[in-house]
Amino acid sequence: MKTPAFLSRYRTTLIVLGTLVVGLFLGWAIFGGGASETSMATHEGHGEQGQIWTCSMHPQIRMNEPGQCPICGMDLIPAASGDAEMDPMTVGLTEHAMKLANVQTMIAGIGGGTGSVRLTGKVVPDERRVYSQATHVAGRVEELFVNYTGEAVHKGQELARLYAPELVTAQEELLQAARVRELQPALYAAAREKLRNWKLTDAQIDAIIAANAASGTVSILADVSGVVVEKRAELGDYLKRGEVLYDVTDLSKLWVQFDLYESDLAAMHVGDTVRYTVRSVPGKTFKGRITFIDPVVDPATRVARARVELAGADGTLKPGMFAIGTVQAKHGHGTAIVVPRSAVLWTGPRSVVYVKEGEGRFRMREVVLGAAMGDDITIASGLEVGEEIVVNGTFSVDAAAQLNGVPSMMSPQGGPMPKGHDHGAM
Repeated sequence: MKTPAFLSRYRTTLIVLGTLVVGLFLGWAIFGGGASETSMATHEGHGEQGQIWTCSMHPQIRMNEPGQCPICGMDLIPAASGDAEMDPMTVGLTEHAMKLANVQTMIAGIGGGTGSVRLTGKVVPDERRVYSQATHVAGRVEELFVNYTGEAVHKGQELARLYAPELVTAQEELLQAARVRELQPALYAAAREKLRNWKLTDAQIDAIIAANAASGTVSILADVSGVVVEKRAELGDYLKRGEVLYDVTDLSKLWVQFDLYESDLAAMHVGDTVRYTVRSVPGKTFKGRITFIDPVVDPATRVARARVELAGADGTLKPGMFAIGTVQAKHGHGTAIVVPRSAVLWTGPRSVVYVKEGEGRFRMREVVLGAAMGDDITIASGLEVGEEIVVNGTFSVDAAAQLNGVPSMMSPQGGPMPKGHDHGAM
């Protein structure tokens, strides 16, 4: 029995509609649920809406989603919640970045102005004991009894013999006056005094009278005791009156002269104790007091010298040896703000420090420096007592400030880093 034509068409329509409904259901089951889960996972991956991600080493990096730093490749971390409202003139560092850069701070306060200053110097002869042994009469060198430097001489020792033609005339006058000294004692006394002016001793004058002959030869005797540090004449030289034969130095007392730079002068005073060592005498520390400081600065070396006197030298220290000393310098009489040198950055005429203004927030501050004392330096102005400053890792903080375009050592007004060697107002 045949199915009517309209029933056949109706059956076909039902099959098509059923197939379409089943297909829609399967599509929703397969793709609809998966899309919802994917959307949820994506939402969870991005974290809270509006979260900013940054690099612990490069805080200028700001990303809307996690990832890696485009500069160093480190994983990004969530930025602090208050970064959006931070002062644009300050630089911020995360806690992780501060640990990596070893950033340390301290509270600025009034110190005693005391610091250990390192000095360099050398041992020199006492200038008051340096003597030039000169001739007192013009003549030719006939004999030298001291022939090398470093030889010790004693006062009254014969150093050389000279032949002096003008001495022959003076000796003959003496001999003639000696014959009539009973009748003309004044003439005899004048003849003797003339020879005394040429540094002849009474014994030498008496020897001439006893010999009753004018020789024209005179002995040069040492005026002081000491060591010959320079020989000025040779055999056969003709010397004028007053010309130097030897330079003689008494080494029983020495000086140690230390160089003082201009920045240290204000902190050094006569009477300060200096402890110093000499490389050639290992294991021994010497001590002395500053007895004199040069009133002027040497224009060539830009230093002044501080003198420490060493009495009773036993030969251990010799002129020319180098010495390294330390002195506890005082400055400011306890009213100066003292900070470590590591807290200050210098660029030409400007000096800056970084002041902490919140957790991980720092602002550059220009300061005027006072006297330097070893590892410390005084602040004349620009910093107040009680402010917290960076004392370690200062360069790292400044580098972050430059990268962020905020005021820094190289860019006092902020903005992009200067190119080339732009050192502020220098």
